[in-house]
Amino acid sequence: MIEPHKHCPACGNPIPMSERYCSPRCEQVALENQRKVKKTKNILYILFAVFILVWLFFMLRDKFF
Repeated sequence: MIEPHKHCPACGNPIPMSERYCSPRCEQVALENQRKVKKTKNILYILFAVFILVWLFFMLRDKFF
């Protein structure tokens, strides 16, 4: 029977249930990936906000100018 375990989120190697990553290197890689995802999400939110502002400008410019 297989012992209860989980897998490292960075490399997929089996690790004990009490561990979060299999090595400090995998932890570093996972944190870098999280930062990249967060940065990408922030950029998309900013681009979406700019798009909405530009759309509002073009929709409302005839009423005010």
